[in-house]
Amino acid sequence: MIRAIVTDIEGTTSDIRFVHQVLFPYARERLGEFIRSHANDAEVAAPLAALRAEIAQPDADNELLITTLYRFMDEDRKSTALKALQGIIWRSGYQNGDFQGHLYPEVAEQLAAWQQQGLKLFVYSSGSVEAQKLLFGYSVAGDLQPLFSGYFDTHVGGQA
Repeated sequence: MIRAIVTDIEGTTSDIRFVHQVLFPYARERLGEFIRSHANDAEVAAPLAALRAEIAQPDADNELLITTLYRFMDEDRKSTALKALQGIIWRSGYQNGDFQGHLYPEVAEQLAAWQQQGLKLFVYSSGSVEAQKLLFGYSVAGDLQPLFSGYFDTHVGGQA
């Protein structure tokens, strides 16, 4: 008996083009200035510290980190630190109405149907939990976060 459904985002609930043509460019455009302005904020300092550990350079300055993050973007590296920072930047885009989370037309109705059948719904994606919640919270179908029982990202391991 199925008791839960775990869904991905890119290509499953949402068009991968939304991520590559809207979200990634939005974060890339703002990344450098964002880090320069917010590096000391606790929410930003934590992923920057994780990035320093990831690249084994505990004394790396912000400019080296910015360069590294741009390289990671170019390589499409699934860096947890990069994903966290992108999610923080995307938050302002969603909140400002710069974009809404894309969903395929049938997704919201199907998720609601599964939940009404008593199934627990979860998301696992290489995007940060923050980014997942934003996409579903500011989706074209409205706030779908109440449908989900939990979210998982690269903190629990990579996708197979």
